[in-house]
Amino acid sequence: MRFNLSFKWLSLESMNMAIDLGTTSTLIYTKDEGIVLEEDSMVAIDKNTREMITAGKEVKEMLGRIPDNIIISEPLEDGVIADFKLVEEMLRFFIGKVQKRRLFIKPKVVVAVPSGITPVEKRAVINSIEEAGAREVYLVSEPIAAALGEGMPVTEPAGNMIIDIGGGTTEIAVIALSGIVNKVSIKIAGNELDDAIQTYMYDKYNMAIGKVSAEKIKKNIGSAHPSVENKEMEIRGRDLVEGLPKKIIINSNEIREAMSETLGLMKNAIKKSLSETPPELASDIVEKGLFLTGGGALLSGIDKMISKSTNLKVSVSEDPLRGVVKGAGIILVNINEYRDLLMDPNR
Repeated sequence: MRFNLSFKWLSLESMNMAIDLGTTSTLIYTKDEGIVLEEDSMVAIDKNTREMITAGKEVKEMLGRIPDNIIISEPLEDGVIADFKLVEEMLRFFIGKVQKRRLFIKPKVVVAVPSGITPVEKRAVINSIEEAGAREVYLVSEPIAAALGEGMPVTEPAGNMIIDIGGGTTEIAVIALSGIVNKVSIKIAGNELDDAIQTYMYDKYNMAIGKVSAEKIKKNIGSAHPSVENKEMEIRGRDLVEGLPKKIIINSNEIREAMSETLGLMKNAIKKSLSETPPELASDIVEKGLFLTGGGALLSGIDKMISKSTNLKVSVSEDPLRGVVKGAGIILVNINEYRDLLMDPNR
């Protein structure tokens, strides 16, 4: 009997989860296996029944190729829930994939959310995850989770500045003594860079391209600084004048021009955060520099752009896409030790 009780306890603990619930992607971490799921935050819905067909990577592969009876939806917008029911169904689907045959186990969940989230939005996240099958839900701000995941000393009195550029938000935070001393959260991030590329193609070449194509352009030849090698890429889309398929060759310089206004807004937000940082912590940041994480950190030359703009050293995460969920996972495994890092759901 003692053996059975121990086995049951281990099963419950092993299925506890940390979730990075992002605008463009959702990652799940479990205590025993580490990161077990990385999926796109998308769902496909049957237009007639309004039932979810599938979620994640399969849906992204459908973009631009779906029949009229299927609707594709992104239920998170700017890092927060835009459609409560779809987020619940999407999370239930993802949690089910992780748990496999152990669906009767209700996990404890630590979920990372934007630092600027409101009490109403916090409650929406908690309710969605509880409805998806969790027994307990704890919230941690994305900058705190990212800093912890990158090994930064978040509990010490020295200041650390982290910039987390995700899909829907850019989170800029100065962290010391287990808390955020100063933060700037803007709804300008990777998705807006993709939109800027689509707009540029429309305006300059009278050409329509899809969201997936814009993202590929950004990843393959996009750059944020002129020192980066100028690359070329063939782009295929639809001619807006003739309505026929069209292909052209574009280069990195053009894409940097396309993204310049959006990148400028990010630079302004970083400068704003630095200008509002207490002098004692500012001196720490001058010494240590800035730390860049999130999917936006993968944009070629963005560290050089920020360094030139701030006159500070900029370090880039070795694994920017997974820093947040790793940090949330550290809290999950050591919940009592890091309880001070958790957000108050009512404030």
